[in-house]
Amino acid sequence: MIMPLSEFTRKLIETKLSEYCLNRVPEHIRDKIKIIFKIRGNNVTLFETRPFYQDPSIWTENPVAQLRYDEPSNKWFLYCPDRNSKWYPYSRIRPTANLDVILKEIDRDPTGIFWG
Repeated sequence: MIMPLSEFTRKLIETKLSEYCLNRVPEHIRDKIKIIFKIRGNNVTLFETRPFYQDPSIWTENPVAQLRYDEPSNKWFLYCPDRNSKWYPYSRIRPTANLDVILKEIDRDPTGIFWG
C-alpha cells in the first residue's frame, strides 16, 4: 500500500520542486518545453513535457526521474527510467534526507540517464 507523504513533507516537495522545475527551463522556451512533477503516495515523479509534433495543442510527458521517500529512515531514494518507463534504482548516490543532493545529481546527470 502506498502511504501518502506527511503534510509537511508534501509542502516541502511542492515548494522545492516547483522552483526546480521553473528554473530548469529558460524563460524564452517555456512555450516549447516544461518540467513538471506529480506526487503519488510517497513517490514524486519528474516529467519533461513538450507539445506533440502532430498536434501542438497536446503536450506529451516523458518521465525523467523518480524520488521515493522512505518515512522510517527519513531518506529519499532516486530512480531512473529505462526506455519503457520502468524504474530502476540509481546507484551513483546513496539515499539521503537532503533533497537538494538528489536534485543536484539529476541536474548533473553524469551518465545521461535523466536528460539524455
